Amino acid sequence: MKPSPYIWKNGALIPWEQATTHVLTHALHYGTAVFEGIRAYETPKGPAIFRAKDHYQRLVDSAKIYLMAQPYGVDEMIEATRHLIRENQLKSCYIRPLWYYGYGAMGLNPGTNPIDTIIAAWEWGSYLGEEGLEKGIRVKVSSWCRFDSRVMPPLAKSSANYLNSALAKTEALSCGYDEAIMLNLNGTISEGPGENIFVIKNGEIFTPPTSDGALMGITAQSAAQIAQDLGYKVTAKTITRDELFIADELFFTGTAAEITPIREIDNRIIGSGKRGPITEKIQKTFFDAVKGQNAKYDSWLTYLCE
Repeated sequence: MKPSPYIWKNGALIPWEQATTHVLTHALHYGTAVFEGIRAYETPKGPAIFRAKDHYQRLVDSAKIYLMAQPYGVDEMIEATRHLIRENQLKSCYIRPLWYYGYGAMGLNPGTNPIDTIIAAWEWGSYLGEEGLEKGIRVKVSSWCRFDSRVMPPLAKSSANYLNSALAKTEALSCGYDEAIMLNLNGTISEGPGENIFVIKNGEIFTPPTSDGALMGITAQSAAQIAQDLGYKVTAKTITRDELFIADELFFTGTAAEITPIREIDNRIIGSGKRGPITEKIQKTFFDAVKGQNAKYDSWLTYLCE
């Protein structure tokens, strides 16, 4: 990671190296934090934040699910993010806003602990590699299950939830794969550790519903809209593991992963063993959209100078 000059914290810019917190911060011990992953892309009109309102509304929704007070509104968070990107002189970047219970009383109940807010932004390339975007990645079905709403709220993007994802990611890497796919507690497909998954079979596109434990992904919604605009039918349905093995094409979506093809699962070659033609069309349209090169999707972009 290449540090940027500043991080935004509780209403002010502070130097990157001074963005510290107390070792008894509540969120550090109990995972009481909610966050977002957002990207800004370089466009002909300057940097543009991708679907800023949708991301920050999901942050608000995550806080609501966890009974966390909302320290800032959506518009305030967007304006703070614009300010941060401008001051850091970034052309494109990954953005990490975080609301967390800070230093105060210990114990499971955060009680009256302050809610701190940070926004960080830094240069970050493709999460699963530039080669992965073009050629696809190798994936392992994880031995770790994705929790459901009887355990923790899957629709909330909370720090605590992602320890489950970290276990799956670490296992996949230790077994020589690039990423994992997680089953839910019913044994059907949920999502990747930080991605939604799409299955293409006979020209139709399928993705697991949120009722199967999948996060309501903003990049996933964008990919589905693009696919429909290209003339493909997209259906949310329960998917079994063996349906993945016989798919024509598979791809992940996510803020970090963007649109990443999957070429292999558990040593089974998917389709032709490379990025498929439908995935490529969706991927190309997506990158044209986020880089301001397709006016049809310009409403998804928040420019710094608006």
